[in-house]
Amino acid sequence: MNLAAIIESMPDYARDLKLNLQNVLAQTELTEQQTWTVAVACALTARNGMLSSAILEEAANKLSPEQLSSAKAAFALMGMNNVYYRFKHMVANEEYDPIPARLRMQLIRSHGGDPVDFELACLAASAIKGCEACVKSHDKVVREKGLSAEAVVASVRIASTLHAVAAVIEAESI
Repeated sequence: MNLAAIIESMPDYARDLKLNLQNVLAQTELTEQQTWTVAVACALTARNGMLSSAILEEAANKLSPEQLSSAKAAFALMGMNNVYYRFKHMVANEEYDPIPARLRMQLIRSHGGDPVDFELACLAASAIKGCEACVKSHDKVVREKGLSAEAVVASVRIASTLHAVAAVIEAESI
C-alpha cells in the first residue's frame, strides 16, 4: 500500500491523522531532505511494516541513497541507545554513571548523510521512544548547528503523527 492509499484508508475516528499526515510531510520549516530523513527514521521506529514500506517508497524518490541510509542508521542506533540511556535516566543511580556504555555507535560519525539531518532524525525517533536523555542531547546538537525551534518542533510533529498513524493501522488490522 502506498502513502496515498494509507491516507485514504484512515478511518473516520482518525480523520485528524489523515489531515496531519498530509500536512506534516509538507511543512515549510524543514527542507524536503530533512522531512523525508525524519519520516524514514520515524516510520521505522513506529514499527509498522505497511507505513514503513510506504514512507520508504516515497523517500526513495526524494533522498539520495546515502541520505536514505543515514535515516535508517538513525532509526537503528536510536533503537539501541534509547533503551540504554532511558534506563540510565530512569534509575538515576550515580553508580552507573562512570560505567562505559560499550555499545558500538560508529555510524553516528560515519552514516554518510547530512550530519544535521541525521541528528534531527535521531531526535524525532527518540521522541517516539520516550528517551528524555537522547531527546535533550540531540536537541542541543541541532540547535547548536543552527536549526530553529520551529524546525525541531516540525520534526516532532512528523514523529507524533507517524507514530499515531502506525497505531491506527495496527488497530484496524485486529
